[in-house]
Amino acid sequence: MLPCVIVVFMLLSAACGENPAVQVILANKGLQYGKHVGTGWIQEQFKKITFPDIGGDVDIKIGKVHYVLSGVTIRKCDLPEPAVDFEQGTGLKTSITGLSIALTGEWETSFGVIHDGGTFNMAIFNMGVTSVVQLGSDAEGHLSVTSNRCDASVSDVDLVFYGGASWIFRPFVKYFKGHIIGKIQGIMCPEVNKAIAELDHHLQAMNVSFGVNEVLTLSVPLTDLPVINASSLELGFKGEFYSTNTHKEPPFVAQRFFLPQQPGYMLSMGVSEFTLNSASFGYFSAGELQVLINDSMIPPLSPIHLNTSSMGMFIPQLPKMFPGLLMNLEVYAREAPVFSLQLGAGILGVQVGVKAVALEPNGTQVPLFKLNLDAAISGKMMIAKGKLMGTVMLDNMTLTLASSEIGVFKTDSLENALKAVMNMGVRKVDAMLREGIVIPRMKHAQLVNTVLTMEEGFVAIYSDAEILPTDKSSYL
Repeated sequence: MLPCVIVVFMLLSAACGENPAVQVILANKGLQYGKHVGTGWIQEQFKKITFPDIGGDVDIKIGKVHYVLSGVTIRKCDLPEPAVDFEQGTGLKTSITGLSIALTGEWETSFGVIHDGGTFNMAIFNMGVTSVVQLGSDAEGHLSVTSNRCDASVSDVDLVFYGGASWIFRPFVKYFKGHIIGKIQGIMCPEVNKAIAELDHHLQAMNVSFGVNEVLTLSVPLTDLPVINASSLELGFKGEFYSTNTHKEPPFVAQRFFLPQQPGYMLSMGVSEFTLNSASFGYFSAGELQVLINDSMIPPLSPIHLNTSSMGMFIPQLPKMFPGLLMNLEVYAREAPVFSLQLGAGILGVQVGVKAVALEPNGTQVPLFKLNLDAAISGKMMIAKGKLMGTVMLDNMTLTLASSEIGVFKTDSLENALKAVMNMGVRKVDAMLREGIVIPRMKHAQLVNTVLTMEEGFVAIYSDAEILPTDKSSYL
């Protein structure tokens, strides 16, 4: 049962009581695909399984025989595809019926002072196991799995002894069979429960926050218990980026949003604007949204350079007051950029400050003026042909004089120049998005038939998944 469950969790790819910023829905289609992939993996792994020794005492009417069956390995396995379904309000129900296995091993018997041994072949017919796994979450937001119920049955066993004085025991095989059936049934559910406990241990060991880069960490604990109904599993994650150094909480919270389920896709995912804005705030609070621009960064052929003479065309008094001096511009975000997601489009609002200084020959920095730049950029995104595609445009931009050490001056001409520069940059991004950016593939799986839509307050992604042909043991 365990491998099927693991494959399903791998297709998905944990603070409680708050609104999730990321929602994931696994539909029945995805569950059944995971089951199908998992069945093939189980079939490959069955032959590697070594059974525990089976032993006991059997009354053969003329006395009790103590036996031990050891070194039990599988020679052949007829594994029907399991039935895996969502168990409403609980978790997952997995059933295997009609499982038949051919085994081989060694036997030893003690009957009074007589000790004997040899080899055996055993066939187990129509084994059946039904396991119900309960899904939950712990205090740290990890997904948890526990065994809710397990039932096991074995229809029949055929046993043939070889070697030693096995001919003596052949008439009494029927007495061994009943005892062995009971033994096998007795170990099946404990083994299933052990596997579920191992999976839970694996889940508890997983990180619920990940370092994205040197600046940001992504926190993805579950915000509440999983929601399971007859056709889907719904998980809600915190989905918050924060500065690794400051760990400062943003001055806003995730808003509730409704992600419609699309049964035609294996996976549905919703990412709210909170997640995007938390990343923006993380960079802002870490002091990363600032840059110092000097004249060496300006292309040599540019008609405008960072010196008081060149800037005189925009600020007439500047070259008169500070003739022939180089300038530096400190550009910084006054506030964290804000993403606003709407039906069919998204808007990015930025508030930028610009401090200008003149550089005296002795290196002294002379404050000149401070500008405020406010801009809004809108865009549309979609996924097609395995690429992220879309369009962006500069909606508006305003430039105002916040303060000045050189007197008041008009910013109209400077605003027009900056608007032209920003439009050039936006057009380059627009051309890149129209061409499309290839979406990186995951190591063991890829998304196929993916659709992205922009909704009110969140981005919705609907997709199927495909496990890539590789060694699936690396999932564990």
